[in-house]
Amino acid sequence: MEQPPPPSSATSSFSPTSMHVSLPDPVEQLIARICTEKSVLPPDNLARQELHRLGEFGSLNILGDIASSSRVRNFSAFIMHMAKNSQIATAHNSVGLSPPDGDDKDTSSVDLEMVEREPIPSDKRVLSPQMKALGDFEFRRAFLILSYLGRAKLEETVSMELLGDLTRMPMEEFEFHIWNEFGIKNIKSSDRRQILDWDIGKTHVYHCHVDLQGEVTFKGPFLESTKTHLQRVLGDENILQVKFEDVSQEKKARFDFDNYYCDVYQRVAEQGIELGLRQYRFFMYKDGGKEEKKKSSTKSSVKCYFVCTSSGWDRDRNNYFHYGKTINQIRLSFMHIHTVPSLAKYISRLSLIVSKTLKLDIDLSDPELKVETIPDIPCKDGSTELKGIHTDGTGFISADLALQCPIYVSNGNIQAGRKDKRLCAKRRKIYSNDGPPLLMQVRLFYNGLCAKGTLLVNRQLKKKTIRIRPSMIKVEPDPSMLGIVQPFNSLEVVNTSTCPKKVHLSRYLIALLHFGGVPAEFFLGLLSTALVEAKCCRYDRGTALKVALNNEGIDNDRLMARMIMSGMPLDEPFLQYRLGFMMGEERKGLQAGKIPIGDSYYLMGTTDPSEELRANQVCVILDKGQVSGDVLVYKHPGLHPGDIHLLQATFVKGLEKVVGDSKYAIFFPAVGPRSLADEMANSDFDGDIYWVSRHPELLKNFKSSPPWLALEEDSSKKGAANISFANMNSHELEKLLFRSFLNNRFKPSYTVGLAAECWLVYMDRLLTPGVEKEEVWSKMEKLINIYYDALDAPKTGKKVEVGKDLKVAKYPHFMEKKVDKKDFEYNSTSILGLIYDKVQSFKAEKLQLTNIGMLPCLSVQVPKNCMDKWGGLYDKYLKEMREALEIQEKDMKNNRCQEIIDYYKKILYGTREFKERTRPKDQIENEALAIYQIVYEKAQTVDKVEKCGFAWKVAGSVLCKYYASSQEGDDDDNNDDMFHGSFKVLHKLLG
Repeated sequence: MEQPPPPSSATSSFSPTSMHVSLPDPVEQLIARICTEKSVLPPDNLARQELHRLGEFGSLNILGDIASSSRVRNFSAFIMHMAKNSQIATAHNSVGLSPPDGDDKDTSSVDLEMVEREPIPSDKRVLSPQMKALGDFEFRRAFLILSYLGRAKLEETVSMELLGDLTRMPMEEFEFHIWNEFGIKNIKSSDRRQILDWDIGKTHVYHCHVDLQGEVTFKGPFLESTKTHLQRVLGDENILQVKFEDVSQEKKARFDFDNYYCDVYQRVAEQGIELGLRQYRFFMYKDGGKEEKKKSSTKSSVKCYFVCTSSGWDRDRNNYFHYGKTINQIRLSFMHIHTVPSLAKYISRLSLIVSKTLKLDIDLSDPELKVETIPDIPCKDGSTELKGIHTDGTGFISADLALQCPIYVSNGNIQAGRKDKRLCAKRRKIYSNDGPPLLMQVRLFYNGLCAKGTLLVNRQLKKKTIRIRPSMIKVEPDPSMLGIVQPFNSLEVVNTSTCPKKVHLSRYLIALLHFGGVPAEFFLGLLSTALVEAKCCRYDRGTALKVALNNEGIDNDRLMARMIMSGMPLDEPFLQYRLGFMMGEERKGLQAGKIPIGDSYYLMGTTDPSEELRANQVCVILDKGQVSGDVLVYKHPGLHPGDIHLLQATFVKGLEKVVGDSKYAIFFPAVGPRSLADEMANSDFDGDIYWVSRHPELLKNFKSSPPWLALEEDSSKKGAANISFANMNSHELEKLLFRSFLNNRFKPSYTVGLAAECWLVYMDRLLTPGVEKEEVWSKMEKLINIYYDALDAPKTGKKVEVGKDLKVAKYPHFMEKKVDKKDFEYNSTSILGLIYDKVQSFKAEKLQLTNIGMLPCLSVQVPKNCMDKWGGLYDKYLKEMREALEIQEKDMKNNRCQEIIDYYKKILYGTREFKERTRPKDQIENEALAIYQIVYEKAQTVDKVEKCGFAWKVAGSVLCKYYASSQEGDDDDNNDDMFHGSFKVLHKLLG
């Protein structure tokens, strides 16, 4: 296509101040796309004025021709040249006008491919006063209004007078008002969100539900304590988690999903989702990861994300960098994702931006900060390099930068009860007595590059230095994109190497250890000890505290531990009830092989930086430093007998110079023909956690097997063909990505779960005397490889299935397969069956309380107004909790229940917790005692001890402190320790 010669003077540089002329969203998006694909500067103000004169239709015609041109040297000059030769009249400046007679240009391709089927912009519609007014609200309030409307119309349901009244209400009153006005009529009570003013600092997750007809409803916001890179960059309000309704078996029989329902959902993706005057478009999806894939349930773990690309509300304009940009441009601001070679890698790498992380306060644009790439250490046989590397996924970080990270981070959150002192100073102040974490699992986004893996603190590095390896780089930067798309650089932490928690065995590990020679009596002995301890927890204070602290998943706010530490008698009704419940949960875990074991640890792995370790040696650092002696090392979810290695823990003198006094990790050697991590379930060092045991009985009896070795590659399992995303049409790309989402969402693979189940059945047979071993092992070996291939399938694109010849017809009784067929189950006599039977035969004592009595010191008289106030609030709570428990989805149910508890805590304390209270202490104590007495009287009436929970969940902190103080005469108002422990109790427990 003919172009004008480039002008003698350079065009003006791109800046927000040069964009004075407002253009329709489709035009802006097409301009942005041309700038990205052709690597040119945006049009200057004169060219934008010409586009404005031509109108949307004429502009799209011109820009469509420019986009299809093989080369664009000067964008502004090209626009002026095309406009001069155009026969489109200047009068055609409104949306939807037909081109003049004689213009035979096909505009359908422009509409479809260039503007990504943008709907008519919001500002072109005739807007109701209510819709305009909604734009003046804080987003979470506007969202709450729209979600409470359900499918009712804003204009028909909400008056301008009501909207005016709502603008002046605090959040708590606002929610209460809109619920009573229209929420209670339009949506289920279980979908109510009681958002509080002090929740403003939490992450708000907004949900959208799309039914089989394409109708959209909104739910939320749901509150979380962690953020993702996506949320930090775009803002919570610009992201929708979209759930597409599942198809029942009945509907599947009536309609073909591929030819009907997928078309409905595809139209939703192409047209976008409107939320008020905001437009959200499909952005990405993420599967549930390895942990979810091991489950064979039919519930999908795939999450779909839409992001806002434009808004017709004045409040939103010019506030967000990504408005007016194409979806692809927004993706490129996170990483240069178009450089990956396959669809599987595109999806898996992009999903790194939705990992829950803690962003470190490190300025990656600092010219003094260096991000260096150092080579991986290859595997060698003598002097010959082999396939594979010893440093897969691990690099280094200087101590000064590592100090910006809290010591205890888990899933992007600082662990409960381990608040780091550095946070009080926004992680800027360095405390000399606080060393940095030894190892950090990170996500690094840097100038289009995306890396994942671990960073080992290295005190020998110069300050402000990060070193990564090629094996950590998951998305390569595209140099041609620099200066065109602004990257959002960030170093974020997922987990740190922390003090090991209590370690349990599993069915898989028990089976492998027993196969390796560990006698059945050893496991049954551990089981007997655990069962006795579980039984004693309701009678012995020390055992009760131990059980409470070891069950953080059940007692996540450590309520039971606080009650025990306050000196409360163990026969207190609710304490007895909860301890009994914990005992029951422990029995379930023991039945499934979750048996506690001592002298064992879970440690994050990395490579020895000193390169002193030899093959078959490791270095293990625990709380008192390096340990020596033999250890067993295993990486879950290994299924091969050779996945358990007998290694020698060795003291490495040179390591202290690198890591200093930092603790908790296992270091593997960087020598030999194969990486030890690769020999254990195809593992690496990008954050994998290894089971390390020094238990003398295991070391005495276990005999190693040859390590796992992948079978020869099956040509039918090759990964997906490479794709050039850089040259792909944007519409084709979006269609490809969304179709991939639909396949993963509605046609998920359960190969991982099925392979693991079948393997366990064959292993049970292998461990049973008298069974033909050779045939069983042959099938197990195939299943192991299928299992490992299926775990990596999201990254490789392999299609892996369990063949009919490997599937099992009968399951051992301990797997509890509930099927009507009588011959579907057999009685196992292996160690796994013996463990199950022993727990089953252990009769749990039923809780028998003849009287749900109150503690005398908590039964004192309290003011009548406190009793009246909380009597009404408790009735309200019971109704709300009944509705919350009707929610089917577990996470949403738990979130809702926690919101309700937080709501009543706010009423009692004035804030979330007692130690942060804003109300007078005497008022809080009087009301806490009133709550206790009201709740226990109600529990006595219905004879249900579980009804006592409200008193302890809401007022537990002050009740424990009040009880401990009444017993010791200590009324120290400054003692707000989370346990409110009695010194007598502490002295007795600690001996």
